[in-house]
Amino acid sequence: MKKTALVLALLAAIPLFARQGSTITVILGPTIIDGTGRQGIRNGAIVIENGRIRDIGPRGNVRVPANAKTIDAKDKYVIPGLIDAHVHFFQSSDVYTRPDVVDLRKQRSYNTELDWIKERLPVTFARYLASGITGVVDCGGPMWNFSVRELAAKTKNAPRVAVAGPLISTYVPPALQTADPPIIKANTPAEARELVRRQVDNKPDFIKIWFIHRPGENLEEQTQIVKAAADEARMRGLRVAVHATELMTAKAALEAGADILVHSVSDRLVDNEFINLVKKRDVLYMTTLVVEEGYREVLNQQVSLSEIEQRLGDPKVIETWAQLGKIPLSDIPGGIRTRPARETRPVTFQNLALLESTGVRIVGATDAGNIGTLHGPALHREFELMAEAGIRPLEIIVSATKNAAAVMGRQTEVGTLEKGKFADLVILDADPQIDIKNTRKISRVMKNGEFIEITPGMLR
Repeated sequence: MKKTALVLALLAAIPLFARQGSTITVILGPTIIDGTGRQGIRNGAIVIENGRIRDIGPRGNVRVPANAKTIDAKDKYVIPGLIDAHVHFFQSSDVYTRPDVVDLRKQRSYNTELDWIKERLPVTFARYLASGITGVVDCGGPMWNFSVRELAAKTKNAPRVAVAGPLISTYVPPALQTADPPIIKANTPAEARELVRRQVDNKPDFIKIWFIHRPGENLEEQTQIVKAAADEARMRGLRVAVHATELMTAKAALEAGADILVHSVSDRLVDNEFINLVKKRDVLYMTTLVVEEGYREVLNQQVSLSEIEQRLGDPKVIETWAQLGKIPLSDIPGGIRTRPARETRPVTFQNLALLESTGVRIVGATDAGNIGTLHGPALHREFELMAEAGIRPLEIIVSATKNAAAVMGRQTEVGTLEKGKFADLVILDADPQIDIKNTRKISRVMKNGEFIEITPGMLR
């Protein structure tokens, strides 16, 4: 009897977590690139408990609990989980996904395309994680976008997802009109305010405005519509992201209250007025260099894929690109609008280098889902183009971690490797500080403190 009592007393003295099995994981020995822009910490250690980072730093400064599960990461490199801050889940990247660009609705109806996209969401989610991307921002789509966020939240093999609802726009392509449209035109400031209010109950992470100005249209009237939507959003505590790719409309969007510009300015070099507007409001400026390349390669039937795009891009999407060249032009209303060859140093590259040098917060993002821009691996091609524009590897990493987390509105939880934040990270086999292409050399991916195992079957 005394022996039994002694055993029970000893068991009571053992901490509960030790009896149940350790919930602590320690990654030992890697170079830690924390996403803040600081140089990597050699021979580091990361202590992870209950999905969050408990401690991090040089190995000699971090106490490793005796009961921890250790991961030997000597000669490895750890970065925060990447975030693609501009994607569209209502688009698949295939040739049928934008009938306003190339009209193939005779071959596949737009509703059929949307149904296929919805069915394939779990595969699309898995491709992001396999690419080292633990967070994405959907920059606007149909109201079912909010269901995508819910599905991702309850799916283990899915990135964290932030979303906006339908794009509030100054123009709507007729080919994209459905019962649940991705883009809705506001004809007046009052309509713009109402379109913001329609989304509020779904708790969007921000409001997206599609600011399209065509020749002959009244820019001042359109700007008032944008301003009304922005004002209504701010009244309800919501940030505003704006698509405005021309310098003129981008300036108008900034003056109207944009918090985020979701594309590079592409028509001319930015000026001091634009730079001052961006810096005054600390606006986030997205790159999206790869999306134009995707359209050009597919529409011109000159596709060139990197190794990671071949390995992790959706093969069912990629195979449609070659199908385009086999469809008689007579079966394509409006034909195929091919794109001119890329300039040696496009205006978008020059603007990016200039803005980065002035301290603007740059966000590496892709606009994935558009024709030719693959969900998942496209972000790595974006990095390559950013480097070509003159952005240094460490700054590229910051753009797709710390700054992208700010777009999500979750910068206090993810985006950098710091105490208290979620343990979303990628272990690499080579140093991305030397060559940004090394972000493709993925050894393991962790989300919420758990290593993600993506099998080939999850990507079919």
